[in-house]
Amino acid sequence: MDFKDYYKVLGVETDADLKAIKTAYRKLARKYHPDVSEVKDAADRFKEVAEAYEVLSDQKKRAEYDELRKYGGSQRRGAASFDNDDHFSGGGRYNQQDFSDFFSSMFGGAGRHERSATGEPFNTRGRDLEVDMPIFLEDTLSDESKQINFQLPHYDVNGRRLEDVTKNLKLKIPKGTRDGERIRLKGQGTPGVGNGPAGDLYLRIRLIPHPLFDVEAHNLLITVPLTPWEAALGCKITLPTLHGKIQLSVPANSQTGQRLRIKGRGLPLKDTHGDLYAILKVVMPPTTDDKDKAIWQQLADGHTFNPRADWS
Repeated sequence: MDFKDYYKVLGVETDADLKAIKTAYRKLARKYHPDVSEVKDAADRFKEVAEAYEVLSDQKKRAEYDELRKYGGSQRRGAASFDNDDHFSGGGRYNQQDFSDFFSSMFGGAGRHERSATGEPFNTRGRDLEVDMPIFLEDTLSDESKQINFQLPHYDVNGRRLEDVTKNLKLKIPKGTRDGERIRLKGQGTPGVGNGPAGDLYLRIRLIPHPLFDVEAHNLLITVPLTPWEAALGCKITLPTLHGKIQLSVPANSQTGQRLRIKGRGLPLKDTHGDLYAILKVVMPPTTDDKDKAIWQQLADGHTFNPRADWS
């Protein structure tokens, strides 16, 4: 089994902090999302990016992976084998059922079906599956059905795993659905053994990180860069929202970190919407010439304001 270099997958250095890892994931997740990407192997690349993020964003998993990577991928973790065909079945932020055998070999495997005392297989209910359904923030506003494709494991009567079957489903995302919320689809999980019923499928909603908006419950946050003179004098700016662009009035003497509330421009609830908060951030020009410096000096000479007065 080939060793996977998750740092190369995300395009980050081995000492990258969580912020850098999250930024890289955001960029690649949107690039390879199967709903919008024109890349031929977008679905596989998307899963690979999600798998890398699942490991590198988790402190414990990353430590185990780095230990393995240090020895060139040749070290085994406990009794786990790199020839293990079983899939990891624990909880997590991504659809680990679809992750690679390399991931499964590091972080665990599923059990086999039990047999009766006579050696005959039980008529057992199929296993429940949990599949992550990544969606864009914009999808929470749409009434259109979304399609999800996933691998459905199959087993014979002796519990041996057969070739997985690709299953396609369409469903509407309920209004008010949050990141991490689960949607249950009865009888859409793994088929039962013998005459046992099929398990259930749980779709866990995963909001794909947006390049502009952060999510806080059902509210959205957007950082609004301002020049020093816009913050001082006040201004009107064009602000993007999920519902379209609006005009935002920034009051005079605004401060970095100040929040302006735009009512009803957040994520949908069952009967209403959350709010959008514009978080102001004063940004200095990257360069200044002699004329600019003279203006700043004139401003400095004419003021007695000391933002550090409380220090004394």
